[in-house]
Amino acid sequence: GVKYGFATTPETMMFARNMLPRDAIWTGFGIGRAAYPMLMQAYLLGGHVRIGMEDTIRMSKTELVKSNAELVEKAKWLLERLGATIASPASARSQLALKS
Repeated sequence: GVKYGFATTPETMMFARNMLPRDAIWTGFGIGRAAYPMLMQAYLLGGHVRIGMEDTIRMSKTELVKSNAELVEKAKWLLERLGATIASPASARSQLALKS
């Protein structure tokens, strides 16, 4: 969705994922209007997700984002409808071997 970026298609994300080592921890993301479709595609392909105002500044075509928390809440809502279990901060740190 951006100059020099991958095409925002499920096939392209699957291609990129398949280039990674089998045990890689990865995330995929989109920019602008592709932010949420690519976030959900990353989840469906076994990746982690992330979202922030660096990815999109709109909640909808006519509504600007007020905070990163607003974007995260929308992502959580969408992902839970796909069957995802959202990691707690402590669980995410543990999975990524980060210090608290």
